[in-house]
This record gives sequence, structure tokens and C-alpha cells, in this order.
Amino acid sequence: MTSALFIVSEEGYWGEECIEPLTTLSEAGVDVTVATPTGGPPVVDERSVDPENVGEETAARVREVDENDDRLNDPEPLATVDATDYDAVVFPGGHGTEWDVNQDRYARQALLSAVGGGQGKALVVCHAVGILAFTREADGSHLVEGRSVTGFPNEWEEGIVDEQDLMPDGRKLPYWVEDEVKAAGADWDAELDADTSVTVDGDLITARGPGSSSAAAATLLDELGIDR
Repeated sequence: MTSALFIVSEEGYWGEECIEPLTTLSEAGVDVTVATPTGGPPVVDERSVDPENVGEETAARVREVDENDDRLNDPEPLATVDATDYDAVVFPGGHGTEWDVNQDRYARQALLSAVGGGQGKALVVCHAVGILAFTREADGSHLVEGRSVTGFPNEWEEGIVDEQDLMPDGRKLPYWVEDEVKAAGADWDAELDADTSVTVDGDLITARGPGSSSAAAATLLDELGIDR
């Protein structure tokens, strides 16, 4: 059976970016394991379950899965799982990834195993794309150097943080994804004129944001050779 490891933030994951791939892969017969940095349940960003932000249908669907999915409620500690045991590793986005997943050495090793090791595939969504700025090969080069990627663009970040980079909840955003990933040598294009943005470069799949979640899940299934 095809398997996937989801590495989800405990500091605020964006609902649709996790739940859409999680349910899509599960419905396609993929065996999904959820891990978080400490093994505590991932925390959904409340903005991503606010009907005024995402619509009533999406808010209700995300909330239902977040509260009732056993895999999300009882995840594995990231340090105890081996990414090479899985066919794919999925990094859902959300601003919270900047405080935990993107900085976690086990998460970065999982990404290297999936992409650099040639043993799997990785789907990295939205703010989780920031992990590419901090993931290096054994020779010290950035994993993302020369790769084509998409992700959460500066133009959208400007509409969220204030002039001091403070989030609506008062936390200070430590970095902007586009700036850091481009500085690491990526060929960045968030395709702002397109409704969705999903980029495939070898075993690395990146997606721009919530509206690209469905397309990202479908792309991963295609890359895994699973019929939809």
C-alpha cells in the first residue's frame, strides 16, 4: 500500500492545506501517518476555520476532520518516524510552520530523504515552503538551489502582517517565505495571475496556498501513479 507521512505544525496549520490532501489521499487508498515536532496534536489556525474567511462549508469540513480524525488527534513524535518508510512526505502550510516545522532538523531530514535521497516524493504547501530555505545537502548546498518552486508570496504577506511584521494575533513573523527561499537559490514563481499554482520539479512538489490545496493533492496522486 502506498503510504504518506504528514508533518503538521503545532503552532498553527492552515486547515484546508492539511485537510484537503489528507482526505484526498486517504480516499485514494493511501495509508497516512501524521507526525508533529513534539508528538502533540497539531493546532489549526483559527483564521482557517472562520466562516467569514474561508466560507461556511470549508470551515465546517476542516473543523470536523480536525476534531475527529484519530491520526490528527494522536500523532507520532517526528523524531520517532523514518521518512524513508513512506512513499511521500507532505508538509501542510500555515504561518505556524515558521515557528516549528520549518526549523526542525527532523523535518528537514525528512524532506532530504524524500527529495534528495531519491526514495520518495515531497509535497510542500504555502508557508511550509519556507523549510526549503533551511534545508541543505551533505555538501552544504541548499536543497532548493536551482529548483523551480512556488509558495506563499510577499504580495499576500503584505496584506496580513503590519509594518513591524506583527501577525493579527500579535506574534512577530520571523521571515517572509519568498525572500528566504529565493535567497537560497530557488527559481521562484508564485504565478500570481493564475487561480492555482502547483510546481513539480523532480520529486519536489510545491503549492502556493489554500486555493491550490486540491490541485496539489491531485498532483501528488498523479506523481505517485495513483488513479483518481
